[in-house]
Amino acid sequence: MASRSLSHVCGVSQSLSGKAWRWRGGNMELGDGAIGLEDDIVTQLLLSRGVERDDLERHRAPTLKAFLPDPSVFQDMDNAAERIAQAILAHETITIYGDYDVDGATSSALLIRLIRMLGHEAGHYIPDRLLEGYGPSGEALVKLGESGSSLIVTVDCGAMAHEALSMARDAGVDVIVVDHHKCPPDLPPTVALVNPNRLDESDLAASHGHLAAVGVAFLLAIALVRTLRERGYFDDRPEPDLRGLLDLVALGTVADVASLHGLNRAFVAQGLKVMAKRNTTGMSALIDASRLKRAPACSDLGFALGPRINAGGRVGESTLGVRLLTTEDPDEAREIAEQLSRLNEERRAIESEVQEAAEEQLAAQHNRAVHVVAGHGWHPGVIGIVAGRIKEKTGKPSLVIALDGESAQGKGSGRSIAGVDLGAAIIAARENDLLVAGGGHAMAAGLTVDADKVEALADWLEARLEGPVGRAMAEKAMTLDLAVGPRGLTPELVHSLDRAGPYGVGWPGPRVAVGPVHVIKADIVGNDHLRLIAGSVEGGSLKAIAFRAASTDWGQALLHSARGRRLWLAGRARIDDWGARPAAELHLEDAAWAD
Repeated sequence: MASRSLSHVCGVSQSLSGKAWRWRGGNMELGDGAIGLEDDIVTQLLLSRGVERDDLERHRAPTLKAFLPDPSVFQDMDNAAERIAQAILAHETITIYGDYDVDGATSSALLIRLIRMLGHEAGHYIPDRLLEGYGPSGEALVKLGESGSSLIVTVDCGAMAHEALSMARDAGVDVIVVDHHKCPPDLPPTVALVNPNRLDESDLAASHGHLAAVGVAFLLAIALVRTLRERGYFDDRPEPDLRGLLDLVALGTVADVASLHGLNRAFVAQGLKVMAKRNTTGMSALIDASRLKRAPACSDLGFALGPRINAGGRVGESTLGVRLLTTEDPDEAREIAEQLSRLNEERRAIESEVQEAAEEQLAAQHNRAVHVVAGHGWHPGVIGIVAGRIKEKTGKPSLVIALDGESAQGKGSGRSIAGVDLGAAIIAARENDLLVAGGGHAMAAGLTVDADKVEALADWLEARLEGPVGRAMAEKAMTLDLAVGPRGLTPELVHSLDRAGPYGVGWPGPRVAVGPVHVIKADIVGNDHLRLIAGSVEGGSLKAIAFRAASTDWGQALLHSARGRRLWLAGRARIDDWGARPAAELHLEDAAWAD
């Protein structure tokens, strides 16, 4: 039973999932009253997300003007812009070498579209996930050079590719690296390496280390246009409007789970506006294939559009995403978008099989701080998704490794929790000769490991991360922004909360407590989703759904033990527009007894 305490939201010190409910900011118990102080709610949401009071106005409606730094503050940015400008002026052959995920596809598409807007053309090269793996291949770079490319720009990869970039240099091929992954102290040989996570960056540049690669590419676009402007390039031609590329920046930023504060939040807020205009052939086709009947919201980028682009690199053809986002042919765009939707369905089926096999191994790892699971025959294209699912289910960092019997190696992908830097741990494991290759950032990492070192890797990660994970688990709590009575959950409230968005990692969406209520109906729908209809003694009812929660302990309690008892519900308030009139519903994340 939840004990009553003023320090806990609704007095919940231990919910059905074992969490204390705490206020993210100040106490906002609104009851069932109408929402008349909308600005006060937005102000509270901004303050509780770390905005200083004297900086509130800049964050209410984030714009690029308010958040963009001068691109020149980044190491090698001016060198990169100068070299690309030189290639455009000299009509050199340029190739964009991108990663196979959404960030790589959007970064590649951004530079290709930019160079096209500047009156030149650039080719692209996206490696095959299974055959070539992550990062630039020396053989591929040399071959591109032999085919005529005098300049190659890698995006979302390359920061640690010493051997490959040395091969390109020795072959006389100029390479620019545009990346955001953690860098080692010794940098590979390049014409320029633009990465806010370089260890030699200034404090101002390093403060933008949360950017996705597509955000770094956009800053390079600004620097490139400025360089060409200074050379008089636009004296007799129009200067491109770079704002039209922000739809790509928004998609890549959200899909790469980059932290949505500061500049990233401005990128996404403005990019959603560009996306709503549907002026880009490929993006418009992608929205149609995702069956969206309205302008995309931030959540759609991560759950509808992004997975389709990712499907090409995971289980299909790695170039499909770039081709879709750069084509100007509506028929081609529609065909590729439909193909990506089919591949996404195939990916879901494969993912389900790997998820089931991975979870069978978790029983023996109950006391582990870091979950490491590995299996032969697992598709490398879905291991990152499965790692994320396990992390969400267990609340601990998780690493999923697909073993290849022929090479005696495994490809791994990991996801972490707040307060535990998995990327740094993977880099350290590589430096300790536990990995063939590896890197990443705080919340996600990738690696290649010899099969006979998987167990040693698991033990090493356990020893290194046990302390940080333990501290993170000890602080286990659910943070909420406001509490309302059942009749206070209205469409007007949802719209008020949305005004402090867009929300995502690093800028969490508001979490609402609703109650007290009693369960009218609870059942399972779809793939382990819990559907709930709740009512109150004052009358009225509300709908709630908890995704992939029916088999959890707290989900089972709601299904079988909640009859006749009053509850508090906690989750995200959303608009349900399936009926004749829009209504508010709760995307349920937790519950607690109210008596």
